[in-house]
Amino acid sequence: MIEFITQNFVPLMFGGLLAFLLTGIPVAFGLAATGLVFGFLGMEVGLFGSTMFQALPLRIFGIMQNDTLLAIPFFTFMGIILERSGMAEDLLETVGQVFGPLRGGLAVAVILVGALLAATTGVVAAAVISMGLISLPIMLRYGYNRTIATGTITASGTLAQAIPPSLVLIVLADQLGRSVGDMYAGALVPGLLLVGLYLAFIAVVAIVKPDWVPALPPEARIYREDNGASGHKSLLVLLAICGAAGWSWAQVHESIMNPWMERTLPAPGDEVVIMSMTVASFLALGLAMVNRVLKMGLLSKLAERFTFVLIPPLVLIFLVLGTIFLGVATPTEGGAMGAVGALLMAMSRGQINRRLMNQALDSTARLSCFVLFILIGSTVFSFTFNAADGHIWVEHLFDNMPGGAMGFLIVVNLLVFVLGMFIDFFEIAFIVVPMLAPVAEKLLPELLPEGYPADFALVWFGVILAMNLQTSFLTPPFGFALFYLRSVASKKDYKDRVTGEMIPAVQTSEIYKGSIAFIVLQLIMVAVVIAYPSLVSGDGAQATKIDADQALEQMMGGDSPQAEPSMDGLEPAGAASEPDPMDAFKDMEKPAESK
Repeated sequence: MIEFITQNFVPLMFGGLLAFLLTGIPVAFGLAATGLVFGFLGMEVGLFGSTMFQALPLRIFGIMQNDTLLAIPFFTFMGIILERSGMAEDLLETVGQVFGPLRGGLAVAVILVGALLAATTGVVAAAVISMGLISLPIMLRYGYNRTIATGTITASGTLAQAIPPSLVLIVLADQLGRSVGDMYAGALVPGLLLVGLYLAFIAVVAIVKPDWVPALPPEARIYREDNGASGHKSLLVLLAICGAAGWSWAQVHESIMNPWMERTLPAPGDEVVIMSMTVASFLALGLAMVNRVLKMGLLSKLAERFTFVLIPPLVLIFLVLGTIFLGVATPTEGGAMGAVGALLMAMSRGQINRRLMNQALDSTARLSCFVLFILIGSTVFSFTFNAADGHIWVEHLFDNMPGGAMGFLIVVNLLVFVLGMFIDFFEIAFIVVPMLAPVAEKLLPELLPEGYPADFALVWFGVILAMNLQTSFLTPPFGFALFYLRSVASKKDYKDRVTGEMIPAVQTSEIYKGSIAFIVLQLIMVAVVIAYPSLVSGDGAQATKIDADQALEQMMGGDSPQAEPSMDGLEPAGAASEPDPMDAFKDMEKPAESK
């Protein structure tokens, strides 16, 4: 019996974890219990020494000292304040009026607002519930196809998982031992491409099945000029001016920012994009304010409403991401600045009160404690798992995988996709990712384009997983976005308050069917990111070139230039200079003759 336990210790650990979870015990306590029970069992059968858990307190203390995780409560607080202050309602109404005259315009508005809420609130539940309460009745009122309407709302809400600043990206960066700033920069382009893919799908539907996505009727367009004009021309002129200003900034960005930052390298593309959009947004806000104060009447009602509703959250997003990408602020500092900015925006709208602050602080504390408890539980589990060389056991599972590194990547994504149907993304990130990270770090560098360092493989791997985990909110039977929409969609037939017509209840099957097309789109995006690693932007290739130049100069006898600071000013979580307690434990446990 002892020999059987020793030889099959790691598979038995997985079975024990499954048994604990099936009892209904919370995941955090199930992970910790599995780690402790099997740790003591390993000591009893002689697999571990009696000093097995002496290093465990240091691991847990290290979690509580991890500054990177401070970004989670900051970004959560920022999102809750913005969501509770009524920003979603104003955005949906305004953007819906802008795109309403087009076929599919309401769906386009939902997708764009979903992307904006993803970059501000970062909370799937808030985005789906807000858009379900506001947009779904309007879409049903004007004859939208039900599967398109429900699918658009649920899929747009899940963008919070892939677009920075995302909580998933923070957790994945911590688990993979990479910089949060690099993970944000890497996910920016794939996240925006996914938004573009959603918009392209709606455009195709509008062409092929125009009756499914009708335009907003004239009587539903509330922002009109005194002469009956819609005001779109004024808005287009404003956007053209601001777009030209953003493009002009992109041309001079390096010449202005490089001397200020004492940098000789070309500016990363994501930095240029964010800063150019920041300049354009500030210009739009400034012009609208001058027009209102001086009562010049140059902007239409629609253009003015669009500017004052849409630009402030955009400016907040660009300032947070821009300071992170420039290296001026760490992600934690950027999150703190975002929280302060959200408070100021809510105060300017007159929405701040004691009740809102209590709700925001309570929700933030709950989510932060939830994440930390799962992280502590997973650390206890991985402590025993690594002591039993479980990572080597996992690596051997993929030794003979057909297709090599690409086969490993495909199988891992299939595994994560299936697990996402049943368990939460936090649990996948804390249980599965740490087991796969060592294998990914060993196998994936060969798939990177020439010039990218091996360390960049885990950033690419993290972005792929984030895009894949996004599908977990849409896949039956436990897709949380589907449940969120089901909770606010009408369960009985009701009389529309505007048209007076009876609207049939939204069926659960219609919500499930609506998610299928968007699941396919998300999987297509995962495949595209796998096929084109260069889409994951960042300083990876540049870092390799710097190292090569330094090495060459040292070989020639020259002075090596000063290394450039990292994007977010922090070492990756896995790059700490202090020794790992587990390594010390393993050295202590080795027989004397093997040392």
